Amino acid sequence: MSTGTKTTIGYILKGYPRISETFISNEIYLLEQLGFSLHLFSMREPRESFTHESVSQIRARVDYLPSSLLLPLPRLLYHNFKLARQRPEAYSEAFRLMITRFRRTRKIATIKHLLQAGYLVHALLGNTDVRHLHAHFAHSPTSVALFAHKLCGLPFSFSAHAKDIYTSDQRQLQEKIALAKFVVTCTEYNRRFLQELAVDRSSIHRVYHGIDAGLFSGPFESRKPSPPYRILSIARLVKKKGLPTVFHALRNLLDQGYELRYTLIGDGEERRSTLKQISSLGLEAICTWLGTQPHHRVIDEYRKADLFVLGCEVASNGDRDGIPNVFLESMAMGVPVLATRVSAIPELVEDGRTGLLVDPGEPEAMAQSMVKLLCDAELRHRIIDSAGQRVREEFDNRKLIQKLAEVFEEAGLRRGE
Repeated sequence: MSTGTKTTIGYILKGYPRISETFISNEIYLLEQLGFSLHLFSMREPRESFTHESVSQIRARVDYLPSSLLLPLPRLLYHNFKLARQRPEAYSEAFRLMITRFRRTRKIATIKHLLQAGYLVHALLGNTDVRHLHAHFAHSPTSVALFAHKLCGLPFSFSAHAKDIYTSDQRQLQEKIALAKFVVTCTEYNRRFLQELAVDRSSIHRVYHGIDAGLFSGPFESRKPSPPYRILSIARLVKKKGLPTVFHALRNLLDQGYELRYTLIGDGEERRSTLKQISSLGLEAICTWLGTQPHHRVIDEYRKADLFVLGCEVASNGDRDGIPNVFLESMAMGVPVLATRVSAIPELVEDGRTGLLVDPGEPEAMAQSMVKLLCDAELRHRIIDSAGQRVREEFDNRKLIQKLAEVFEEAGLRRGE
């Protein structure tokens, strides 16, 4: 453990707290347990009316940045004008960088990110002992961190995940990597991609997210699946999750005479089209959509499930998953996983050993693999055992947080004793 005065790290987040980003709140909580001092800056107020219980254990102060340009514009301009008068050279440099970045993408958000950074530096940071900024997600939060770095000189780093990597302008992303002190990403697949954009490849660190292995532990009962088979999916309702492939596979099995019950947990921008497709395929009688749910309800559904399935794919805009944490949770709970060969998923789901894999967009192959995992007792038992062992040994977040702590400390970010 490092000695000396500990460093307060300013975490810049797109939203806090967010139900779909439990891995971030877990990270914050575990870093605090290791002695790190954190101050959270969120670009958006919470959208959900409830949070996971673990959020209540976080001690870090949270400040919210103005989230839009319209109503908060006078406040944003006030603090930016004051900062520009105090630090004219730094503000001119940041402004020129904003113009360069805006010309590349023509996105008004670039202007907003500079104004949010100015607000962060002038209105918020002066009242803190923050000495380093760390952003979660390589797009908007890191843009704010980059501009704040230019405005006040604080070093910054960032964690890159999935959509934020593959839908970003590569010139913008490359610039962020070059200016950041270090970059953390959550899969080997991501690390290799980012290293191709980096001048210093050693600045890109892979640290898997992991899960709370104590919270998600099983199997709770050893039973042989029997009709009606219970199939579970947990996902944001967006294209990259490949839910249409799952729905068509379910329709295939129903047509073959299998008795099924299907539960879908999650919400998102594709809610209307998702529910419409369930209806058009005649799946209403077997399907229960629960929307977004807290941990205790999700765990209840894992306990009931015979099989977890997602059809992850690369969306038309390049968006794709890394390793969805729901796979880790399922495997820890003793629910076998059926997934697709996309992105970093094979880093966790090893076909025939810790789960089964099919190609994306192949509902017939998915249906066949669903039958295998439901009806082949020997295969099912072998996969459940191997998958649980893999999660406990390699994806326990209390072990993985030590790796992130080492990255921080190597960069000079001290924790208290």
